[in-house]
Amino acid sequence: MRFQNLLRWLGIALVGLVLLVAPLPAFSQSCALCYTQAASSGARMITALRNGILILVVPPVFMSVGITVLCYRRRNQFRQDDYDAESDRIA
Repeated sequence: MRFQNLLRWLGIALVGLVLLVAPLPAFSQSCALCYTQAASSGARMITALRNGILILVVPPVFMSVGITVLCYRRRNQFRQDDYDAESDRIA
């Protein structure tokens, strides 16, 4: 049973890695205006742009992880209530 669980997590990790690596050409497409502005700006502007991107990406990632953890912890809450009610009817 423990080996099957390990294989399942390994499979999920492998699928996630493939999904992250596969669409690399899509990331290289960018707005022409953004490209020209970033190319003509100095090093401080490029650093500010990178920091701005991180600031805009981090909160949605934390919210997604938080919702996923919350759902994972409460995944059996309603199922357990249904099981208890059915076992009371049988007895």
